[in-house]
Amino acid sequence: MHGILIGELSRRTNVNIETIRYYERNGILPAPPRTEGGHRIYDEAHLKHLNFVRRCRELGFGLDSVKEMLRMVEGGDVTCEQVRIIAQNHLDDVRSKIDDLRRMEKTLNRTVSGCEGGKDPDCPIIEALFTGVVEK
Repeated sequence: MHGILIGELSRRTNVNIETIRYYERNGILPAPPRTEGGHRIYDEAHLKHLNFVRRCRELGFGLDSVKEMLRMVEGGDVTCEQVRIIAQNHLDDVRSKIDDLRRMEKTLNRTVSGCEGGKDPDCPIIEALFTGVVEK
């Protein structure tokens, strides 16, 4: 039986072997056939499928969203419109997180800027973290 062993699949997709096994157990990656010795034998379809999952995960999609989008790929009952809604909702979440990070950056910048880093035991950073007040 010819095909790709799990180590090679891992190397070619840059996905950890244990993650591949996890995806199989959870129905995200179809279980491959096995050799008589029990080794998994993957094919190009598995490779393509796993690359899709990896890319989705790199973009921050949750596993439920990945599964739902895969249903469309596999000819299931998911439409392009539904996939767009999934992606749009995720984009909205990403933008919200970016806004939160920008607020954190401003607060930390003001806090760090208010500290001269001297030997004095009174540290404005520690004080700001205790009080929640950031000096301008």
